[in-house]
Amino acid sequence: MYTLKRTDSQDPDFQKLVKELDRDLAIRDGEDHAFFAQFNKTDAIKCVVVAYENENPVGCGAIKEYEKETMEVKRMFVLPEKRGKGIASLVLKELEKWAQELNYKKCILETGKKQPEAIQLYKKNKYTIIKNYGQYAGVESSVCFEKQLNTSA
Repeated sequence: MYTLKRTDSQDPDFQKLVKELDRDLAIRDGEDHAFFAQFNKTDAIKCVVVAYENENPVGCGAIKEYEKETMEVKRMFVLPEKRGKGIASLVLKELEKWAQELNYKKCILETGKKQPEAIQLYKKNKYTIIKNYGQYAGVESSVCFEKQLNTSA
């Protein structure tokens, strides 16, 4: 059984999980890590979800405003030993629900081609691949996604 907590980027459990995420990404991204790291600052994110199993933090994700009606999904992570149990989908659905409550119409995100689990997660949750946006335009190792939120929910 998993529980979800809405919080912000100052949450110590979120910060602990993000450190693990950054270690993982440094390995996967290799020499490209510094480029991507500059877009992953977490100091002022107001919408963070942390997943817990028996009061232990096991996963997280965040959203931040990208444009007036668009939230960007950031810092999605599940501990490696807890993957494949649906935790990331739970976090993602909670972030989407939160975005809807704040009257956003869609979510966008970027992930790396070296993160096949993430690509599968977003496809499974009905995100569609879009042209790379913003700072990711022209970046060969990036894959960008979007999902229209059901605003009548």
